[in-house]
Formats: sequence, C-alpha cells, structure tokens
Amino acid sequence: MIEVYSWPTPNGHKVHIMLEECDLPYKVIPVDIGSGAQFDAEFLSISPNNKIPAIVDPEGPDGRPIALFESGAILLYLASKAGKLLPESTRDKYEVLQWLMFQMGGVGPMLGQAHHFRIYAPEKIPYAIERYTNEAKRLYGVINKRLASSRYLGGHDHSIADIATFPWLRSWKNQGIELADYPHLKGWFDEIAARPAVQRGLAVLAEQRKPLVSEQAREVLFGAKQYKHR
Repeated sequence: MIEVYSWPTPNGHKVHIMLEECDLPYKVIPVDIGSGAQFDAEFLSISPNNKIPAIVDPEGPDGRPIALFESGAILLYLASKAGKLLPESTRDKYEVLQWLMFQMGGVGPMLGQAHHFRIYAPEKIPYAIERYTNEAKRLYGVINKRLASSRYLGGHDHSIADIATFPWLRSWKNQGIELADYPHLKGWFDEIAARPAVQRGLAVLAEQRKPLVSEQAREVLFGAKQYKHR
C-alpha cells in the first residue's frame, strides 16, 4: 500500500486524484503545513525540500521501497505503475508531458504567487498584485486556447496533464479570474470536476483544511522558519 504524505492543497490534491483515478491502494499520512509538520526529520528524509506531497511505495519498480517527492514526478511514477493516464506512443506521450511541464513550471508557481500577494501577504503591494493577477489571466488564456481545439490538455484522452492542472484552477476567484471569460476552459473544468475519482480525491483530508490566517501559520509558511538551514 502506497503511503502518501500530504495535505489538502492543490499539489496534494493532484496525487490524491491520481491514486483514485488509478485505483491504487494508499493510506494518507497528514502533514499539517500550517503547524510546521513539514520540517519534521522523518518527513525531510522523504521530502528534502520540505514540501508536500511525497510518497513511499513499499513495492517499488524493482521490488524494493521507493520514496518520491515533487508532485510531477509522483504523477509520472504512478502513471507508469498503473499503466494509465500517460500515452504509450512517443508522440502522444510528449504531447501530454509538455502540458504537465507547463503546469509545473508556470501554472503552479505563478498562481501560487497570485494567491500569496492577493490574500496572504501582510502588506498589499499593488505592483505585485497586478503582476501576478495579469499572469494568471494570461495562463488561463493559454489553457482556454488549447481547450478550444482539444478536449483535454494533453490531447483527446484524459491524462496526468489534466490531473496536475485542475486543482490549481479551483481557486480562480482568489486569483482574480472570472471563469466565464474562458468558456472552453470552463467546459473542461466542469467535466473534470464531475469525475467521481476527482471528487473522491478532493475529499481526502478535506475536513482538516483550515484558513492559514494565524500568526503561527504565517510564520511557518512565509517567515524565517521556512528559510532556516536544515
């Protein structure tokens, strides 16, 4: 059974949804990032970048345990293990992978900055808010254009590219976005949201999610503790 060290965030949801879509057995070990659990030595031995999610698969590809961090790498591993959600042909595979990299390098980091400066930053900085809100709109536009000519991000089949991207777009209001402005994206979004495996994945640890508004949580996530040498 795969051990999933996680918390109900967009990156955590990626892996929860993937496991549900692949019907792989797993158990969740909560890592409360607001209280600083991501800095515990046990978790750091699995995820040296002190970020969720991370997994341990006791039955790795060579029969030995394997530990992985970084959500994109975990999605690729699970796709390989299950033989699902990543095409076999070289052309189709790279069609999917480019959109996975687009999420990892653009959608996640940039929308994360939009969240931070619009909601969490102690000082409202107009330049930063405008910069990352505009970048969010640009990224939504890229996705909308893609989905105007393709049912799914990676092509004609649902894939890890959709699984990686969807959780980050669920907070569109917090990113300064009006979803109705992107009709092709909205149609795709509604279809993905209705998938039973997606709904089950989003329910994982949902009862433990809480607003990150306390001073302790802010210090843990955005203060000096985050940058302490370990």
